[in-house]
Amino acid sequence: MADSADGTGVTLRVVLADDQAVVREGLVTLLGLLPGIEVVGAAADGVQALDLVAEHQPDVLLVDLRMPNRDGVETTELVRAQHPKTEVVVLTTYADDDSLLAALKAGARGFLTKDADADAIVRALRSAAAGQSTVDGALQQRLVAAATSRAPVRTKELEGLTAREVEVLRLIAAGLSNTEIARTLVVSEATVKTHVNHLFAKAGLRDRAQAVAFAYRAGIAE
Repeated sequence: MADSADGTGVTLRVVLADDQAVVREGLVTLLGLLPGIEVVGAAADGVQALDLVAEHQPDVLLVDLRMPNRDGVETTELVRAQHPKTEVVVLTTYADDDSLLAALKAGARGFLTKDADADAIVRALRSAAAGQSTVDGALQQRLVAAATSRAPVRTKELEGLTAREVEVLRLIAAGLSNTEIARTLVVSEATVKTHVNHLFAKAGLRDRAQAVAFAYRAGIAE
């Protein structure tokens, strides 16, 4: 990331990948107009995307799930394995529901629908670069549906969590931030962060998106 004059202090370097030329060119144009965003490469498939990531070492790869020669899930997995400093944000349509959970497991940090507006895209890119997950509200419902169709979490895993950690997990699944959880539980935000860290470590979770899926599989989310 480089210095920026947009008030955020940094410019995000982004590679994007989409096999549809109109979508790809539209994204290049859109992102090029946004302050603090620099598109350093655009790929037509997953093979080109991986090559561009290797060449430019961007902060974020914005990748379509359905592409020829290597789909978004495989591309995500390879990028996270070979270039761990590059985070991945996935672009999808509702036709891609079955791939959402696979992309999450592959290491995607954010999920956006293709009709996301400029503000949503910037938020997702910046959150991903900061190591935080972003899931479009509608896509979160799809992700939850995919998670609940899988086998339930083993009771032994849940027994490793304290009652407070289970409550924090339930509130994360409800979409609350750490600040909101602290207000709800009447504790400090630092205490919430400690619970979250312990919860993630015990359950083997990488981020809040995985925590949401975990909570629904476990049947502890409303």
